[in-house]
Amino acid sequence: MTEVQRGSTDALAILVERYHAPLLAYLYRLLGGRQQLAEDLVQESFLRLLQPTNYQQERPLKPWLYAIATNLARDSFKSASVRHQIPENEDLHSLLDSTPGPEEVVLAKEEGQIIAAAIGQLGDEYRSALLLRFYQGMSLQEIAVTLHIPLGTVKSRLSVGTHRLRDLLITLQEEEVKP
Repeated sequence: MTEVQRGSTDALAILVERYHAPLLAYLYRLLGGRQQLAEDLVQESFLRLLQPTNYQQERPLKPWLYAIATNLARDSFKSASVRHQIPENEDLHSLLDSTPGPEEVVLAKEEGQIIAAAIGQLGDEYRSALLLRFYQGMSLQEIAVTLHIPLGTVKSRLSVGTHRLRDLLITLQEEEVKP
């Protein structure tokens, strides 16, 4: 990050290469499958890296970058043009690079859509914490730094969010079984 602040395009290219795909996947899920908006916010996040900021060298880059992206996503949620529902035809598995058989593809797509729909129904605070933890693999401390909340709040949001997600998935599964 020090080199980026000094104007090194090579250092910026390394950061973009390292964080672009995971940040895009995070924003894609956080924004309920809105690919274009996620791509725009990833670009905006990297543009913010180039602006003079109060970034401190001892501060970890990853949580700071994700905090920028999360704040941009929150701002987009406030916009009247953005709704929180997941489009039914979106496939979260399109971001993964795997080659399962045709039957597995169909099942995974259905499961991905169900999970995406359930995550989309969670409140922003729970959705952010769950996505950062389970899809981005961040530690609890990194999530606390990213979301600017105490560690205890992170634990609470993960616990409540996980329970709510489980309940939503059970409800969706029960609705599927009913004739």
